[in-house]
Amino acid sequence: MKMNEDLEVEFGKQITREFSSAMLYRQLAVELELRDLPGMASWMRAHSAEELTHADRLIDHLVARDNRPVIGDIAVPSIKADTVTELFEFALDAEREISLSIRNLYLAAQAQGDIESRPTLDWFVTEQVEEEANVGEVVGRLRMVNEDGPGLLRMDAELAAVPA
Repeated sequence: MKMNEDLEVEFGKQITREFSSAMLYRQLAVELELRDLPGMASWMRAHSAEELTHADRLIDHLVARDNRPVIGDIAVPSIKADTVTELFEFALDAEREISLSIRNLYLAAQAQGDIESRPTLDWFVTEQVEEEANVGEVVGRLRMVNEDGPGLLRMDAELAAVPA
C-alpha cells in the first residue's frame, strides 16, 4: 500500500540523512588514516558502508510500496578535531541525531496510521540503540586512554579486528 506524500517526503529526508552519515564516517576515516591509525580508519569505513545499507533499506521500503525515494543534497562534513576521542565523539553525536530522526519518522508514520512502515522502523529503532551503544563504548574507552600512544595503538588493533 502506497504511503501518503507527506510521509514519503519524511522518508526521503531520512534517506538523505543516512547518506550524509555515511559521508561523515568516511571523512572520519580519512582523519584517522592521516593519524596513522588504520584499524580505526577501517572501523569508520565499515560504518560508512553500513550507513549506505541503511539508506538502501529505506529506499527499498519506499520502492516496494510504489513510492518514489528522493535523495536530497548531501553535505560533506567539515571536521576539526584535536584528538582521536573528538573524532569518535563526532560519530556518537551523529548517531544520536540519527536516532532522534528515526524516532520522529516513527512518530510521523504512527500519526499517519501507516502500519506498513512499522516493521522497517522497528528495525531502525533497534539498530540505533545498538549503534549508539557501540560508538559510546569506543568513546568511553578512548576517554580512559586519554591520547596515550600505546593505548591508542592497542585500540587501533582491536577496532581493526571488529568484523564489519
